[in-house]
Amino acid sequence: MRTDLTTLLAEITACRICADALPHDPRPVVQVGSGAPIVIIGQAPGRRVHESGVPWDDPSGRTLRSWLGLTDAEFYDPTLVALVPMGFCFPGSAASGDLPPRPECAPTWHERVLTHLSDDRLTILIGAHAMKRYLPDERGGVTGVVADWRAHLPHRLVLPHPSPRNQGWRKRNPWFEAEVVPAVRDRVATLVTSIDRPSGSD
Repeated sequence: MRTDLTTLLAEITACRICADALPHDPRPVVQVGSGAPIVIIGQAPGRRVHESGVPWDDPSGRTLRSWLGLTDAEFYDPTLVALVPMGFCFPGSAASGDLPPRPECAPTWHERVLTHLSDDRLTILIGAHAMKRYLPDERGGVTGVVADWRAHLPHRLVLPHPSPRNQGWRKRNPWFEAEVVPAVRDRVATLVTSIDRPSGSD
C-alpha cells in the first residue's frame, strides 16, 4: 500500500539511517509534490544547502535553472519539479569537493517517492552517481551519455553536474551548450505549459 505523500515526507525528514556515518546531524533535503512532471536526481546537498535547507540553493543551482529555462518560482514549485538527490543529506567534505552520497539513501526512499510523480515525467539525471543507478548499462561515461541525448528524450536526460568545478568540461564540450541545453529547455517548457493551463481547459 502506497504511503500518502505527507506521511512519506515526514518519514524522510525524520530519517536517521546513516546518522552514525555523517560528520553532522542529518538534515534531509528533498522537494516533492504529487504528480510533478519533472524530477531531478542529483548527487547530494552541499554544505550551503545543508545549512539553508533549500535544495540547489547555490551557484550550481543557478546554473541548473538556467539550463532548464526555469525561474526560481517554477523550480521551487513542488507540483512542477521534484528534487530527489541520490543522498538527501550532505555527506561531508573530502579533500577535493564533497564526499559521495550515502549509499543507503536511494534504495531506501527513491522508489517510494517516485510513485507519487507523473507517469509521463521527465527524469533528469545529474552526474555519474545518478546515471549509474538509473542507466547502469550505459557505457562511455557521463560525457558519452550526455552526447547521446536524443536517444533518451522525451522521458530521460543525463546532464553533467552544473558545479563551477565543471567549467573546464563545458569549455571542452561546446556542443553541450549549443545543442543539449536548447533541447532541454524545449522539453521542460512543454511540461511547464502542460500543467499551467487555465482552469476548466481540457
